[in-house]
Amino acid sequence: MAAAKRQRDVPAARPRKRAKKAPSAPGGEAKPSPDGAGPGEYKVPPPVSQGKWKNKERVLIFSSRGINFRTRHLMQDLRTLMPHSKADTKMDRKDQLGVINEVCEMKNCNKCIFFEAKKKQDLYMWLSNIPQGPSAKFLVQNVHTLAELKMTGNCLRGSRPLLSFDPIFDKEPHYALLKELFIQTFSTPQYHPKSQPFVDHVFTFTVTDERIWFRNYQIIEEDASLVEIGPRFVLNLIKIFQGSFGGPTLYENPHYQSPNTHRRLLRLSVAAKLREKLQVKEVQKIKKTGSKVLIGEDPTEVVFKTPAEEKPVEIQLVKPEVEPIVKDKKKLRKIQRKKQKKLFRKEASA
Repeated sequence: MAAAKRQRDVPAARPRKRAKKAPSAPGGEAKPSPDGAGPGEYKVPPPVSQGKWKNKERVLIFSSRGINFRTRHLMQDLRTLMPHSKADTKMDRKDQLGVINEVCEMKNCNKCIFFEAKKKQDLYMWLSNIPQGPSAKFLVQNVHTLAELKMTGNCLRGSRPLLSFDPIFDKEPHYALLKELFIQTFSTPQYHPKSQPFVDHVFTFTVTDERIWFRNYQIIEEDASLVEIGPRFVLNLIKIFQGSFGGPTLYENPHYQSPNTHRRLLRLSVAAKLREKLQVKEVQKIKKTGSKVLIGEDPTEVVFKTPAEEKPVEIQLVKPEVEPIVKDKKKLRKIQRKKQKKLFRKEASA
């Protein structure tokens, strides 16, 4: 029998897959499964979570050019802890911040965490709701990554975290706005495909010294105690804007001090100390080289002085003879004898 010719521009019909047959029962007859599958067929088990993924929150985490290794590791840690996050290439410094809204729209993300580096030493973090806003700008300080801390805590990759907030987040209006922004950004949506249906760690946001301190702890099952995992960093709020990466200012932190101002004050304090030392040295030089004040004579000092007896001044006209210093007594006697002999000879001749 000749094979049927395949028609052009018409896809060939694929054969239908046959369902795997279950091994026959020892009795010889296959019993129908309780899941509703036909006799002799397997049914794929349902997923662990029966719910439907409704909260389609996606967070884009990326940075500008010029960041250091610590910021790069911090970004990687946040992407690991947030399964609903996406990554992108670094943005050029010359681009405006409004371009980030278009990047998020192309990536199908409605939240964004953007790290902006300046002067290769200052790190700023933007937290924004795309595209309507609001957005907040923070100065990131005291960054410690997962690899750097080496804490004993650990958690399952992709598990959903609990979010713990300081009570002050419910008292101040700008903190309440930030709390809602943190919840929508850092909380993993329920039934997310990349998430695990477990809750074994907690993100804490604590307000101390007008700054927000971020910590990540593991929840131990035995006694529900907390062990820190990492990373950790401190957020110093600068401004809250109405729009996404710009717009009218809703709140400005009065306690914020820019890094440039802080470094300038440090330099001025060092210069003031040096100036003070130089002034002290100049005062000491003036004291040393200055004219001394002479104290007048006290007339009562003469009372206790007694006049001494005046001795007559004797003037020697003849040069005194120099007596030789002889240590040996025998030599001294010989010298004396020679002198006596000379005297006798002079007298005899006279």
